[in-house]
Amino acid sequence: MKINRSMALSKIIIFGLLVGILSACSSGPEKLKPAEPGPVPALLNARVVWSGNVGALDLPLALQVQGNTLLAANAAGTLMSVDVLSGVQTLLVNTGEKLAAGLGHQGDTTALVTRNNELIIFSGKRELWRQKLVAQVFTAPLVAGGRVFVLAADRSVAAFDEQSGRRIWLLQRPGESLVLRQPGVLLAVGDTLVAGLAGQLVSINPNNGSVRSESPVALSRGTNEIERLIDLVGPASRELNVVCARAFQSAVGCVDTSSGRLVWSKPASGSVGLTGDSRFVYGAETDGKLLAWRRSNGEPFWNSERLKLRRLTAPLLVGRSIVVGDDEGLVHFVSAEDGSPQAYLKTDGSAVVAGPLSVGGMLIVVTRSGGVFGIKPE
Repeated sequence: MKINRSMALSKIIIFGLLVGILSACSSGPEKLKPAEPGPVPALLNARVVWSGNVGALDLPLALQVQGNTLLAANAAGTLMSVDVLSGVQTLLVNTGEKLAAGLGHQGDTTALVTRNNELIIFSGKRELWRQKLVAQVFTAPLVAGGRVFVLAADRSVAAFDEQSGRRIWLLQRPGESLVLRQPGVLLAVGDTLVAGLAGQLVSINPNNGSVRSESPVALSRGTNEIERLIDLVGPASRELNVVCARAFQSAVGCVDTSSGRLVWSKPASGSVGLTGDSRFVYGAETDGKLLAWRRSNGEPFWNSERLKLRRLTAPLLVGRSIVVGDDEGLVHFVSAEDGSPQAYLKTDGSAVVAGPLSVGGMLIVVTRSGGVFGIKPE
């Protein structure tokens, strides 16, 4: 696919403007001060039990878990494992390639995407194959059912044979030229591949790439490229066949992926994904507000402005707590029942960019400077 140079530059400029708009609340001479966490009641005891460093990150990173082992990759192309109970790190592979997205994993197979638009597959420490992709990738590949699925920035989805690298099928959709440089939605729901394509949640037959159903979480109604940008952002929240996802700065909605029926969609202004359970869906808005919606019908349940103007990660539901990181390296715990504060703790002062992730009774977060922290809530 050839792209006109002036068009490519236009995309970069537009994306720069978008970033400026989104960060206006946290930059500039009249910078608004984020809400201070303040004292919190001793309702929950959480502590950092180990910490390490996996190398600086400037790529969208999806952490993967195998038993009690955490897999992580840094921007320089180093893949390593971390024992979540002890924090002991083991170098697995040094690819020598700068990475754009990672990582996908199942069994012994690990999938990474380089900045040169190459999909690289490892079996353990051995490289199996690599394939040149036609577009950039910001979403971690999905390894499932003997195949590797890739969601690209041109709103295409491709399937490759896990062992040989042969491309099995390619699903392409036209759309707006502007895309987000952050992970989208790509997950398996039973025997169906579910992908976010623009504002649509699309159910795909993983065997041949045919579309089984699709439903819009949000509809594009803007007058320019920025206003029309409604890509779905990850992570999504899944309960059985119902997947709830966020459309960038537009809406939050839930779709029954077995039928393609839109269960509900509500206006929302956020840029990170969701968490939830069978009762509620939880999300963080761009202004730092935390919200809970009833999963059955999308009606608001509670909202909290205690972390207002803090740039928050996607939240994680753990037991009766919502856990979320911010751009000052703080990890906050709030009640899942009403959003009231429970605890917070410090990491290394740089933004939390991966996690929180729950594994083996531990919570894991990774910061932009590469700090990886094992947190034990009690």
